[in-house]
Amino acid sequence: MAASGNPTASVGRSNVRIVVVGDQGTGKSSLIVSIATESFPENVPRVMPPTRLPADIYPDRVPITIIDTSSSPDNKAKLIGECQLADAIILTYACDRPATLDRLSTYWLPELRRLEVRVPVIVVGCKLDLRDEQQVSLEQVMSPIMQQYREIETCIECSALRQIQVPEVFYYAQKAVLHPTAPLFDQETQSLKARCIRALKRIFILCDNDKDGALSDAELNDFQVKCFNAPLQPTEITGVKKVVQEKMPEGVNDRGLTLTGFLFLHALFIEKGRLETTWTVLRKFGYNDDLKLRDDLLPTSFKRAPDQCVELTEEALDFLKGIFAMFDIDSDGALRSAELEDLFSTAPESPWAESPYKDAAEKNVLGGLTLNGFLSEWALMTLLDPASSLANLVYIGYTGDPASAFTITRKRRVDRKRKVSQRNVVHCFVFGPKNAGKSALLNALIGRSFSEKYVPTTSECFAANFVDVPSGVKKALVMREIPEDGVKALLSNKESLAACDIAIFVHDSSDESSWKKTAELLVQVASHGENNGFEVPCLIVSAKDDLGPYQSAIQDSTRVSQDMGIETPIPVSIKLRDYNNVFRKIVTAAQNPHLSIPETEAGRNRKQYRRLVNRSLMFVSVGAAVAVVGLAAYRVYAARKNTSG
Repeated sequence: MAASGNPTASVGRSNVRIVVVGDQGTGKSSLIVSIATESFPENVPRVMPPTRLPADIYPDRVPITIIDTSSSPDNKAKLIGECQLADAIILTYACDRPATLDRLSTYWLPELRRLEVRVPVIVVGCKLDLRDEQQVSLEQVMSPIMQQYREIETCIECSALRQIQVPEVFYYAQKAVLHPTAPLFDQETQSLKARCIRALKRIFILCDNDKDGALSDAELNDFQVKCFNAPLQPTEITGVKKVVQEKMPEGVNDRGLTLTGFLFLHALFIEKGRLETTWTVLRKFGYNDDLKLRDDLLPTSFKRAPDQCVELTEEALDFLKGIFAMFDIDSDGALRSAELEDLFSTAPESPWAESPYKDAAEKNVLGGLTLNGFLSEWALMTLLDPASSLANLVYIGYTGDPASAFTITRKRRVDRKRKVSQRNVVHCFVFGPKNAGKSALLNALIGRSFSEKYVPTTSECFAANFVDVPSGVKKALVMREIPEDGVKALLSNKESLAACDIAIFVHDSSDESSWKKTAELLVQVASHGENNGFEVPCLIVSAKDDLGPYQSAIQDSTRVSQDMGIETPIPVSIKLRDYNNVFRKIVTAAQNPHLSIPETEAGRNRKQYRRLVNRSLMFVSVGAAVAVVGLAAYRVYAARKNTSG
């Protein structure tokens, strides 16, 4: 691989803003005048006005704006403001004044950290022509400082008077912005960073057209043309492979350059300061400075109403089933941790390593993610964060039209009018007081064994799995547990129930206080739905049925069910694994969105009032119509009478 032509035409920046800071008298302004005029100034202002270097001064063809600063205490606020707007900092000291070098680590670098200025720093020793030859070398002085302050990209000495290395100062500053080291390379371990390896691995796989695990000479040449607009000569390809083979024998095999060799080459480029080569490759394949795909490469719009959601299409599900089979190396019907990590090794990170996805789906006894669990995680991610779902589909190799991978569902209010839901993913909100059995119900959905130990839920958590329904198809059921303490915050948003297909209310059937709190929650949620136009079907689940009900449990629950017009509670015992088809009943109720909608007393009164008003309006309309007809008849009669007279 060799850079040719204009390798960085796609850096995507229109300007680089470089701020020059340092002690007074270290040569800041002279340095700026020197790069702008290519001469040493006789009279230099204390602070230069903003200076713009044209695009064609360096190969990247990106203009540079240079901002001079004063270290005077009176100008501290202005200096801070400029530093916080900088793309890069040039930090100067005077080669003939060792005290200004000491001030880098005693004042300037700590101060930049205190101000949270997180941009590359180029340390520049000015007045090289005045440097004492007996002084310690720059490398010896700066090495310990650079170990402590990793934000220092490079160090260089220059002379504005002699025009020594002045252009290089600003070239390195621009390069640190356009081709930063930090995202790619760990200076401490001298190795590629994990996210860089993941991006390069994806690029390698995309270029390995015959999928034999190596880049042949033809594939290497295609890669070179795509990235650098110029082919490689056969002798160059041989030379590249020879370099790799000498340093890393496993980097080349009889089929060509392996992934190990490909990564080694990029590490070598970076170590030799040729970061632009690796960045050119990454940007040609659509990566931004965070080593994620650019937004314009993920074009699908997920614009939707609050009561619509996004689901995967059959095309996307078929692709995912194929990917699952490909990475299930031992063909045991589940992905072990290592297999799952390998599957997502071309994404910036594994998307399911943290909440809400971690442990949200079915696993086998050995901890492997089953196919149902794998597809459930995708259904959950698509429901909660469709943009992330799309990005990860692309990262793991989906090459179809992104729009063909997703569908936006019909509005829920339309489903209610048509008395049927066509959704393949059911979003169920789980309400209930503490220690009612909500978490146990979620665990049962994903096949997790019952635990006697009570661990209170402090934040929302999810569980997802596929459920067989009477029609013979499978629906994904996503259960979202709402902690009792989180209900108020949830219902403070008028549209909070728009995302809900069905709500269930879980109570401890042996505890009367648990039932009373559940009944209160049911009224709260029902009222919220009535007031905001997002009524949802509701079911009551009587958990811990193995403990036996409290004395008036049946009468209390029956009365509430009848009063609110919903089904009687579903008794379950998670401990005894007596689930009473509760998950199928939840999905079935969600498929009939016009049924099981609770009605509060206030809601009933409003409906009766509306009916009365409508009836009154009807009577008024009929009365008015009769009056109009009567008036017309009288006029006809009067006209005839006049005519006959």
